Amino acid sequence: MNDFAGYAARRFVQGIFIVLAVTAILFSIMHMMPGDPIQLIDSTRLDAEAVAKLRHKWGLDKPAVVQYLYWLGNLLRGEMGHSITNGQSVSVLLASRLPFTLQITLLALLLQYLIAVPLGLLAGYYQGSFFDKTVVVITSVLRAIPYFWLGIILIIFFSVYLRLLPVSGYRGWSSLIMPVLTLTLPALADTLRLTRSEVLEVLREKHVITAIAKGLRQKLVVLRHVLRNALVPVTVMFFLSVPWLIGGSVITETIFSWPGMGRLLWKAISAQDFPVVQGIVLIISMLTVVSTTIGDILTGILDPRIRAELGGKKL
Repeated sequence: MNDFAGYAARRFVQGIFIVLAVTAILFSIMHMMPGDPIQLIDSTRLDAEAVAKLRHKWGLDKPAVVQYLYWLGNLLRGEMGHSITNGQSVSVLLASRLPFTLQITLLALLLQYLIAVPLGLLAGYYQGSFFDKTVVVITSVLRAIPYFWLGIILIIFFSVYLRLLPVSGYRGWSSLIMPVLTLTLPALADTLRLTRSEVLEVLREKHVITAIAKGLRQKLVVLRHVLRNALVPVTVMFFLSVPWLIGGSVITETIFSWPGMGRLLWKAISAQDFPVVQGIVLIISMLTVVSTTIGDILTGILDPRIRAELGGKKL
C-alpha cells in the first residue's frame, strides 16, 4: 500500500506541473486571438480613453507573461479573479454553474457504463452470435453520430413533434433527459466497443482457456477471470471520461441552453473573458490529473502484473 501512496504522491506532483503548463499554453493561445475583450463588451459606446482605462483596470495593457503571473499569484491566494464581461467573481460564477454540469455529466457517465459493460461482456463472450452482430452494428452507428446532430434530432422528436420534453433550459428533472442522452449515446459506443474487445482478448489468455478446460462453471470463469481482467482498461476509461465529459459538454449545453460550465466556457471564449476561461480550464485540468491518478491506482489493484511492477503486496 505504501508503494501506491508513493506513486500517487509522485503523480500528484507531476499533475501540478501539467496543470500549470496547460493553463500557460491556453493563456498564450487566448492572447493570440484577434480582437479585444474590452471592445467586445460595447465597442459602440466606448471611446479610446475609456477603453484605455478599462484595459488598465483589468491589467490588459501589461504583457501576457505579467498577466499570467498576476493570475497565478491570485490563484495561490485562493482567488480566480473576476469576469471581464460582468465583473462577477469567477469562483462564485463557477460554483453556481458546476452543479448543473455535474448533473448531466455524472448521470451520463453512470448510464453509459451501466449499459455498456454488461452488453460488451455478453457480446464478447458470445462472439459471432446474432446479439454480437447487432451490438457491433449499433456501436458503429452511434460512433458516427455527432453530438450536435443528435441533440437537434432529440429536440425535433421529443419537443417539437411529441411535445413531451422542454426544448431548453432547466425546468426540473425532465430537462435532464435530452442532454443526458446526447452525452451518453455516442460515448456509450466507445465504452461498449472497448469492453467487447477486452473480453475477446482475455478469452484467448491461457489461464482462461485452462480454467474452461478444467470444467469450471462458465459463470465462475466469466466473473473471476474474464470480467476482472477486461475491466482494467475500462476502469481507466471510466475515470478519464469525467473530465472529457465536462469538457465535451460545451456543445451539448449550448444546444440545450443548459446553465452549466460548458455553455459558460463557450460564452467566455467568444467574449475573450480570460479569467473565466482560465478558471474553467483549471478545474478540467485538475479533474483530469485526479481522475487519471485514481484510475492508475485502481488499475494496479485490479491487475496483479502492474502491482508486481510497483513492488506492492496483495491488496
